[in-house]
Order: sequence, then C-alpha cells, then structure tokens
Amino acid sequence: MALKHLLEKAHRFQKPYVLCHPTFIQPSRFCSTSESSPQITYQVQEIFPYKQHNRVKTPNPKFLQYITTLPNGLRVATESNLSTKTATIGAWIDAGSRHDTDDTSGVAHYVEHMKFEGTYDMRKEFMDAKIELMGGYFDAIITREHTAYRFKIRDENVPMAIDILADTLQRTSYGGDEINCQRDTILREMEAVERCPETRILCQLHATAFQGSPLGRTVLGDADFIKTTDGQPIYEYISTHYTAPRMVIVAAGAVKHEDVVEEVKKHFTRLPTNPTTASQLAAKELAIFTGSEVRIIDNDLPLAHFAVAFAGASLTDPDSIALMVMKSMLGSWNKSEEGGKLMGSELSKRVAIKEIAESMMTFNDSYKDAGLFGIYACAKPDCLDDLADAIMYEISKLSNRVSEDDVNHGRNQLKSSLLLQLDGTTPVARDIGAQLLAYGRRIPYVEMFARIDAVDASTIKRVAKRFLFNKDIAIAATGPIQGLPDYNWFRSRTHSP
Repeated sequence: MALKHLLEKAHRFQKPYVLCHPTFIQPSRFCSTSESSPQITYQVQEIFPYKQHNRVKTPNPKFLQYITTLPNGLRVATESNLSTKTATIGAWIDAGSRHDTDDTSGVAHYVEHMKFEGTYDMRKEFMDAKIELMGGYFDAIITREHTAYRFKIRDENVPMAIDILADTLQRTSYGGDEINCQRDTILREMEAVERCPETRILCQLHATAFQGSPLGRTVLGDADFIKTTDGQPIYEYISTHYTAPRMVIVAAGAVKHEDVVEEVKKHFTRLPTNPTTASQLAAKELAIFTGSEVRIIDNDLPLAHFAVAFAGASLTDPDSIALMVMKSMLGSWNKSEEGGKLMGSELSKRVAIKEIAESMMTFNDSYKDAGLFGIYACAKPDCLDDLADAIMYEISKLSNRVSEDDVNHGRNQLKSSLLLQLDGTTPVARDIGAQLLAYGRRIPYVEMFARIDAVDASTIKRVAKRFLFNKDIAIAATGPIQGLPDYNWFRSRTHSP
C-alpha cells in the first residue's frame, strides 16, 4: 500500500527529484536520519518544494539494507536473503582507468589482473585450489571509475571467501614472474578487443569525446606501457587508490550482517586510510566533452560500425533519470531477434521495417562529473545514409514532439529493466556496490520508481533541449563507412527533425 500511495502521488504532482547523499544532506523536513541504527533508509529531496511532501513513513523492510562503517573508513554493506543457499561476496573500489596517468595508462587494468596471481602468504596454485575446493567462483571487473572483485560461493564458505578476498587485496605479490604472466594475458585481451568492432568503437568514442581528459583513457591501457612496466607503478597505484574510505565490502544472499562485519574487521586490517575521495580527484581533473570525430575506413570489414553521442548527465545530476527514460524510448534492436516491427520504440520500428541496420543500441553512460548519451549501430554500407537519417530524426524529435504514450512506454521499459537486472545474488551485490560508490547509499525501488514516474513529456522535452538540441556531438566509425554522412550533416540534424 505504501508503494501504491507513493506512485499515485508521483503521478499527481509529476515533479523531479534530486539524488541525496546522506553524507552531505543536512536533516530537514525532506530528509530524515537515524544516529542510533546502522540501517540505511532512503531519503528524498525535491528540486522544487510544493505543498505536499511525498515520503513513505514506514518503508517496506525488503527495500532496506544494512551498512556499517569501520573506524578506518571501510564500509560493509549487506542484503540478506536467507531463503537461498548461496552468496556473493565482493569488494567494490572507487578506482578505475580514469585514475591512471598519461604515463601509466593501463596500470589500473594491470592491478586487476595481478590480484589473481596469488599473495605473499598464498601462491596462485594454492589459492586456485582453495577456491576450487569450496566450489566457488572468483572474478573481477574494471570500468573507467570502478573496480570490483567478486566471489560466488555456498553459504558455509562465506568466512573463507572473505579471508581470501582480504589477502588478495592487501598482500598481492608483485614478483617478476607474476607480472610477466599477466603482461601476456593483457596483450592478448587487447588483440581480442581489436577484433570486436563494437567494443573498439565505444573505446574510440570515449577517446575522441573526452580527449585530453581522464575519461578518454581506454580501460585496457597503452600497449607500450603494458609491455615495459615493472612492479613499481602497480604498487603505487594500489597504495594510492585501494584505500579503506574508497572501498565497500558487499555481501548478498545467505549472509548475516553482523557475521560479515566481524569477519571483515578480523581480516581487513592493512588497508591504507588516505581520506582523499575519488570525487576530490575528479574535481582536480575534470572530464571535458569535445565535439569531434574519429573515422577509420576498413574495407575488409563486411559491415559498417558507428556511434554518435552527446554530452550526457553525471551520476548525481537530477536530469539523469530523464535520460534513462529517453534511452528506453529510443530503444535497441537486433536483426536476429523477432518482433522489431511491433516494438514500442519508433526508432526500432523504423529500422526494422526498412531493414536498414543489423543492430542498434542506445547507451547512457554516466560518470562522477560527466556523461555520454548516444546510439551505436551496425549496418551494411548501402544503408548508412538512411540509418543515420532515422537515428538523428528520432533524437531531434525528443526536443519538441513527444507524446505521453511514448514516455509511458519508456518508463515501463526502464522499470522492468531495472528489476530484471537483479536476478541473483551477484547482480544484487553489483547494484549495492555501484550505488554506494556513486550515491553513498542504495536507492530503494519505491523511490527510484517515484522518480521515474515523475518524468513526463514536458520533462523529456526540457532535458532533450538541455543535452541534445543544437549541441555538439562526438562520432566514432569504422569499416566501409564511405557512405556515412559527414560531421557537419550530423551536427545540422541536432536542431531540425
């Protein structure tokens, strides 16, 4: 009933919200905090005050998570689901490739690989055997701003997983053999990415859109650095960025918060405690969007690949929710999938009916201080002109011709997508870790859905005019792209549907 009440209110008032960070928002009639409990409840702050305030007074317990901050600044966050027999344990770290330097581009990626090479107390072979013995799975992922290390294990192996995770993060071995082993692995990864046009295009898009700034650096790094580096840059990166205040230990599934906290207290005792935050580092070296393009003609490829993007919203920008709805409205499509001609997205239907693409995908990447919103597409060379026209027509239409039915479809698609992404303990852990690093808390879905429902047609048009209408664009393209319209053509279509 509380959810229904809030959603009804959101429809009635249709007002956007601002993301609140519990560290920076002072208690007021819009935000309530509790000093006596480690529970994180949600907080809602309105951009524009109005007479009635929409806040659920008694949140549903299943939207709550527990978080404890240790004296060294390390946070421990859990979400229990005792009906399952498995758990995901991981460390989410507020550090990624944007924290490399021009001289050490790729060191963050190298660090991520080195964590699989064993520790001073546990050789790689013994660590692998230990994980294998408990039937667990250990992996890692790195992005431009975050790095995560994750265990998927049975409930009885949670303490052992925390022990191995702590040893891995605090006592990594930097011997020459280990470095050389991972050097070869990373170089092979680079070769694999070069053979994947979609990944390569999105890397090149970031490089041209954020040229000269940290977000322009590729996650994989510079091949020359990878080939020549020794252990010193790796050690310095870990000492600087793998600090307790920038790390969250997350547990989801068959876990109890108190037990996890005690294990973390026992094992995570050697982390650096430098109080500098990733946001402070980002403020010193801002990501600046530059209208530009990079085109690489490669007639050996059978299909043309290109992406066109605008400067988007940062993670905490109040308009980031509207851009998420706009992404759902534009949609994605693949020729191998059925039903494109019946999709709610006008762009997907147009592409499917005219058969002018093999695939297309809308993306909305948000970072601490910037964003990238656009569309990636793959098509036959003789379809590029029609495909580019369809894409730019639908994008420019968002600024002046938007129906409530289209927005409602986008809202419903977005809400379903958010829920379907949380199928299992690993996606839940990922959601907790990413949101704590981005917002300092996990936004409950009752609040997120209220924010989504507050987006209407007028909001879409306003946000589109802010980010898309007559704005500079970035383009990356490769393959047989001689038929792709030039940069000036794309730029002129940002204000004329």
